[in-house]
Amino acid sequence: MAKDIKRLGKETLVYGTSTVLARLLNFCLVPFYTYYLLPGEYGIIATVFAAIALLNVVFLFGMDQSYLRFASDATDKNKVFRQCFYGVLINGLFLGGLLWLFHALSARIIGIPPHTGHLLKLAAVILFLDVLNMIPFTKLRLERRAWYFAGVRTASIIVNVLCNIFFIAVVHKGIDSILWANIFASLASLVLLSPVVYSELKQNAQFNFDWTLEKQMLSFAWPFVPSGLASLLVSVIDKPILVHLAGTEQVGIYQANFKIGVFMMLIVSMFDQAWRPFFLAHAKDEDARDTFARVLSYFVALASWVLLGLIFLMPNIIQSNLFGNFHLIAPAYWGGLSVIPLVLTGYFFYGLYVNFMVGPVLTKKTRVLLWITLLGAAVSITTNLTLVPRLGILGAGWAVALSYASMAGALFTFTHKVYPIPYEYKKLALMGLFLLLIVGICHALGQGLAIKITLLTLYPVIMAVLLKR
Repeated sequence: MAKDIKRLGKETLVYGTSTVLARLLNFCLVPFYTYYLLPGEYGIIATVFAAIALLNVVFLFGMDQSYLRFASDATDKNKVFRQCFYGVLINGLFLGGLLWLFHALSARIIGIPPHTGHLLKLAAVILFLDVLNMIPFTKLRLERRAWYFAGVRTASIIVNVLCNIFFIAVVHKGIDSILWANIFASLASLVLLSPVVYSELKQNAQFNFDWTLEKQMLSFAWPFVPSGLASLLVSVIDKPILVHLAGTEQVGIYQANFKIGVFMMLIVSMFDQAWRPFFLAHAKDEDARDTFARVLSYFVALASWVLLGLIFLMPNIIQSNLFGNFHLIAPAYWGGLSVIPLVLTGYFFYGLYVNFMVGPVLTKKTRVLLWITLLGAAVSITTNLTLVPRLGILGAGWAVALSYASMAGALFTFTHKVYPIPYEYKKLALMGLFLLLIVGICHALGQGLAIKITLLTLYPVIMAVLLKR
């Protein structure tokens, strides 16, 4: 067990290297945007990328998850790759063409001004390129070629950042620049992944489409579409709701602070990239369930420490004068600082949700993901519609936290029923109590930086003691 967990940790670190660098480079664009774009302009871009995130699920149609599941057991992995790749190619061309033709109507639907409708044409190109990249990326994950995966991801983000800086600060192309930068980044990924694609497509020149296999793959994959859409609604539905209820300026302020959640999402993404191939590979081990239980304890210990640190320190860092008159987020956007703790907490619950994914995947009962994520979407929409008119962007923050918490709770209940895992409940309860105690002590003693750092230093020591009990 210890050896397997150690390998998971190593792969998480490798995937995390690229993910951390990529997300941090991408996060560097947040202060850049807040100083070069008005809140209203940033709000338009946030709304467009919310639409891209939702449409990406439809373009991909869950075939990355289907490839992981079927290729892991298949004797002819090349056949599985080809069917997935050609499938998403055809789907991407069809849906991308529709979005290009009906870009004006789509702009009205998502609530952006008519004169910015052309941005959705660029979005169609991004979506098509991204869907072509996904299957080769998934192949690298399945084969545990983590360094190749990490290199391509990092190179793509570097291209994205450099193009953003060039187009916005040098050429002064405005908000169009952000989408053009994403197009060039996606092209860079596709070029770097082309050896993987070519090596698969050049094999078996007489490839025949297997409709029986395709039916099985689609049957496994389709629940990931509505569940993926519902899951994304948790994090993106707040933008169009805010557009209609509060305007694009408030969306821009909210989005700049929402992006701080990237630091919590880093931990979850690093873990997720390695976790799914890991539990698929070790599902048949005699001590598999004990291993999965131990993994959750380690995840909670680390992720809760990161959560606490970000909640304590990010407001101080953002408003500090360490860089003179330059701040991590421009002062015009500081009205949204209150949403940061809620967004971070939401991503922590999403990490728990990822842990509990082992149940439906191993039992092949993925249809339940639809209902669980629809629950999360319903909580998100209801909370946004109820609280945004009263609390503004703070209501949207509460929606993120509550919706992810409801999803994690529902998935835990299902996994416990179909694939019981002996989680270390006593240790997890003690970790939760200690986390609340630290927060209570901080509020009781004041919000001084010295107190926060002292408590954060003490926290991992206590976590280590609890894990050894």
